[in-house]
Amino acid sequence: MNYARKILRFIIFKIIKFYQITVSPFLGQCCRFEPSCSYYCYSAIEKYGTIKGAWLGLKRIFRCNPWNPGGIDLP
Repeated sequence: MNYARKILRFIIFKIIKFYQITVSPFLGQCCRFEPSCSYYCYSAIEKYGTIKGAWLGLKRIFRCNPWNPGGIDLP
C-alpha cells in the first residue's frame, strides 16, 4: 500500500470514528442494516482496501433508505 492510500485510509477511518462517537448517538438506531452502515464501511475498507472499500461503503449508504427492506449485509 503506497503512502497516499495509507493517508487516505487514516483520514476515512478518523471520519467514520468521529461520526460514530459524535453524530450516531443522537440519531439513534436508524440504520436498516446489520451491521450499521458506518461499521460496514470501516470493515469493507479493512477487507478490500481504501478505494474499493470506500466505494462499497458509499453504495451501502445509498441503499439505506425507507424503500429498502434492510437486513443482514456483511462486506
